[in-house]
Amino acid sequence: MYINYEVADRIATISLNRPDVANAQNMELLEELDAAWTKAASDNDVAVIVLRGEGRHFSAGHDLKSSSPGPDKITLEWIYQVEARRYLEFSLRWRNVPKPSIAAVQGRCIAGGLLLAWPCDLIVAAEDALFSDPVVAMGIGGVEYHGHTWELGPRKAKEILFTGRAVTATEAEQIGMVNKVVPREELDAQTRALAAHIATMPSFGLRQAKRAVNQTLDVQGFYAAIQSVFDIHQTGHGNALSVSGWPVLVNLDQMKSAIKQAN
Repeated sequence: MYINYEVADRIATISLNRPDVANAQNMELLEELDAAWTKAASDNDVAVIVLRGEGRHFSAGHDLKSSSPGPDKITLEWIYQVEARRYLEFSLRWRNVPKPSIAAVQGRCIAGGLLLAWPCDLIVAAEDALFSDPVVAMGIGGVEYHGHTWELGPRKAKEILFTGRAVTATEAEQIGMVNKVVPREELDAQTRALAAHIATMPSFGLRQAKRAVNQTLDVQGFYAAIQSVFDIHQTGHGNALSVSGWPVLVNLDQMKSAIKQAN
């Protein structure tokens, strides 16, 4: 069991529970996580959803060493189907859950970790939080849920992708990606206090406010962009397949090196 789930005072708390591997996401964790989101969304006793991670780090992203089963011959079609569901569809579904959601982020939030934090409506970050997407070092132009331009702005998005460097919590707050930065030891308490305040608001008003903002972003092109850039992401896998026959681990050492050098 890779996800802890509890409800108290109209707040559903979903906790990533693989602290020994920095909450890296294997397929089982993602399936459990989606089930937890679905459960919270359908529970009338839940007004606000909080997503957090156990241990030092929010999430180190996809578990690149996962032994999740796959076909004997990896094809781009298979990769596309798996990633479309677990990385794109899941993230979009979490984004559109008709209840306010808050991500509490500490330590590393790397690549696939962004797919968990960005769909949340609000982000509270600990002072030690670092956000990064270094997958250009793997020959891929960014993670599957490509919210970079919307979350960071176009030039900052290019800088982060081109260099692989991390955005600090303070910088993330300055550019509007993070709502609040708090001391690490206060992260859970302050996130819960924010959730508790929001939970006092009328549920229908919260639903309508969230829909209004999300629909405005979609009219501006968010949803179409996320879908189209996902296809661009898949060309990176196609290139890796043609080079090495394996779409994920190609240039993994380069990516690890890039993370160290950039930060």
